[in-house]
Amino acid sequence: MKMFEYYKAVAKQRPHLRLEVIRLPKECDDPAFVKSLNDKPGLLALAMEEVDDDMGGKALKGIPFIVPGARFNELYNWDSYFIALGLIVDGQVEMAKGMVEHFVFEIKHYNKILNGSRSYYLCRTQPPFLTDMTLQIYNQLQKSTPKEVEAANTWLKRAMRAAIKEYHTIWMVPPRLDPVTGLSRYHPDGLGIPPETEASHFTHILEPYAAKHGVSILEFTEAYNDGRLREPDLDEYFVHDRAVRESGHDTTYRFEKKCAYLATIDLNALLFKYEVDIATAIEILGGELDLEEDFNLSPFPPSKEAFEAANKSGFERSLSRKQTKEEWVKRSQLREERINKYLWNEGKKLYFDYDTVAGAQIPYETVTAFWALWAGCASEQQAFDVMATGLSKFEVIGGLVSGTEESRGPISLDRPNRQWDFPYAWPPHQIMAWVGFERYGRLEDAQRLAYRWLYMMTTAFVDFNGVVPEKFDAVKLSHMVDAEYGNQGVDFKMIPREGFGWMNAAYQVGLTFITEAMRRALNSCVSPEKFFAKGRMGVMDATIQVPIGLPDEEVFDPIDLALEAIMGV
Repeated sequence: MKMFEYYKAVAKQRPHLRLEVIRLPKECDDPAFVKSLNDKPGLLALAMEEVDDDMGGKALKGIPFIVPGARFNELYNWDSYFIALGLIVDGQVEMAKGMVEHFVFEIKHYNKILNGSRSYYLCRTQPPFLTDMTLQIYNQLQKSTPKEVEAANTWLKRAMRAAIKEYHTIWMVPPRLDPVTGLSRYHPDGLGIPPETEASHFTHILEPYAAKHGVSILEFTEAYNDGRLREPDLDEYFVHDRAVRESGHDTTYRFEKKCAYLATIDLNALLFKYEVDIATAIEILGGELDLEEDFNLSPFPPSKEAFEAANKSGFERSLSRKQTKEEWVKRSQLREERINKYLWNEGKKLYFDYDTVAGAQIPYETVTAFWALWAGCASEQQAFDVMATGLSKFEVIGGLVSGTEESRGPISLDRPNRQWDFPYAWPPHQIMAWVGFERYGRLEDAQRLAYRWLYMMTTAFVDFNGVVPEKFDAVKLSHMVDAEYGNQGVDFKMIPREGFGWMNAAYQVGLTFITEAMRRALNSCVSPEKFFAKGRMGVMDATIQVPIGLPDEEVFDPIDLALEAIMGV
């Protein structure tokens, strides 16, 4: 109520803003209600804090946060995790902590951490990172006095309570949960055509349906969104399209027309980490944690029969008992078993997504197989196999590509490239791999991958007037990406404004992995081919600033590669 009155007062005091303040209903993520907002989309309120005003009273004040950048100028879900890692490296712990406050607020009031803080995202979340984000920040909080320990633990409790609610009410219930495998999927609710896309984005999909009904695309769109025309096949298409957007990997041929059915290795690795992190937090907090909000607890172990029984006799409620470390350990152990059963491929030595409808793994080779290493759900042997297999498939001159060229398939005018496929590379995939490799004792591999990425970023910055983009073509070492939406963070005149959030963070995080010798080589823009030339790694010690006199054969020049990308060579 206080926030509502605050914004109403702002609207009255500043009429030039033309601010319309709307109070959302309790069930604000009901798909029909969310669709009703599409004609007047708006920003959603986020967390605020009470501060002393100048008159001896209290006033509300917004909690600052970092946006991804470019056209993404609101709070985004998984972008914020990687941005927070960069903030922590830079000592900006309070800023990162504030972003957790916003996520806790979203779970309380919008029932989930939203894809982004706009009305049309109310049904949709994104890859879950809250527990690791919380523990990373908790480890940086001052805890030298009993008062500081109490404050840090109170904050930890609040964040973990929110994560537990999100876990049970979003990720561990159908349709996101597949009761047969016990694994989770990206499967958001929603009605109609996603409104946040460009007007022509779905033209090629809608044309045949418009022709079938003898109307224009605009007329068909309006009739379909209003429910006057029904097309079950189109409904299914948009179920998967919304799922792709929830996955954060929009778009990729990996998920084409099947995303909502896939138990992916990335999502289930993240939820394994949730379970381990919650167990860890409860141990820090004394072995038990009471919950404060009332909601259904998902049955354990998850199964079709368990949900049928709960639907008949009632779900266990969150206020009925305290959470214990032991139950969350059991949840993580069961998920690890299910990951091994459904997602691990012993013959190919790699993790794959599992199609819960087809009952089989899909063949797409994805770099998110490395997320199992980040989460710690791979055995030592699996980790060794995944690293050996994955590096041979995903490592290129600029770091790690999203998937293999073979998995992506041929590209043509009728089948254009997708931005989360080969040859494109993204900061989240790099950071997750670096951390995963280090976790399993392969620091040298993590350092090599980090150097490749930092070199690509540095040469782009040096040679193209300070550009820091959203993503790269890691094969051509180029920020000139024309797939789908193009690239973000590259639209500037002479001087770049802010770079791009998770790319900025990747640079700061990457610097923490590489050695002093690597930093000096990076400062001189020494290519990975020169730096990692056979037999030369051993001589890159503290007495040598850059490798001098190394052969130039087969060394890639970043400007040549970028120009090739521009010219389409």
